[in-house]
Amino acid sequence: MMQEYSLFLLEKGCSHSYVNQAISAVKFFMQKIAGQSESVAYVRPRKEKKLPNVLSRSEVIQLLQAAQNLKHKALLYLTYSAGLRVSEVVRLRPEDLHSARKTIVIRQGKGRKDRLSILSDTAMAIVLEYIKQYRPEKWLFPGQAANNHLTERTVQKVFEQTLHAAGIQRKASVHTLRHSFATHLLESGVDIRYIQELLGHKSTSTTELYTHVSVKDIRHILSPLDRM
Repeated sequence: MMQEYSLFLLEKGCSHSYVNQAISAVKFFMQKIAGQSESVAYVRPRKEKKLPNVLSRSEVIQLLQAAQNLKHKALLYLTYSAGLRVSEVVRLRPEDLHSARKTIVIRQGKGRKDRLSILSDTAMAIVLEYIKQYRPEKWLFPGQAANNHLTERTVQKVFEQTLHAAGIQRKASVHTLRHSFATHLLESGVDIRYIQELLGHKSTSTTELYTHVSVKDIRHILSPLDRM
């Protein structure tokens, strides 16, 4: 019965995570409310393995150039150039940028750990121009109230508007910039262990996902059709 319900949800187009949540809810009800034996097994669908969306280098340039507002431009430049999560970029403080060392300090990122990432000269030039004009104090990117930083949803809206202005039709989110950063570094020959550190991943197994979307070596493989 449960298996049939799972198949029904999957055929309906529900994601595997949604189906797993539904199974957990039914399991909780049956065991805690209906008194079903805990020995009854619930078959769950395998976790989906999806490749991350990645923008090409030309699309990234197209996107960054489409940002008209200087604050938005600085925000997007930093997000891509350092491979930041949206939760990390909104919580940056002016003192977290070390231009002399060309590093950014990401404080209490995912896993409650501090780490360093690279500070691009190009991004820093945009940020300095932004700081000169906006003069942020507590937060590098304050919200409407200076004591609060921008919300993650606001950054997502900024990205969506800029993506539309750039004329890029492919589905993407602000997190796509982080995926693109990692993939472009890998394609440039940067060791995957360094990319792991920059992204703040616990192990290289997570970072290895980007090897599946990198086209560095694929470009050199000639299709059999082109050999005919």
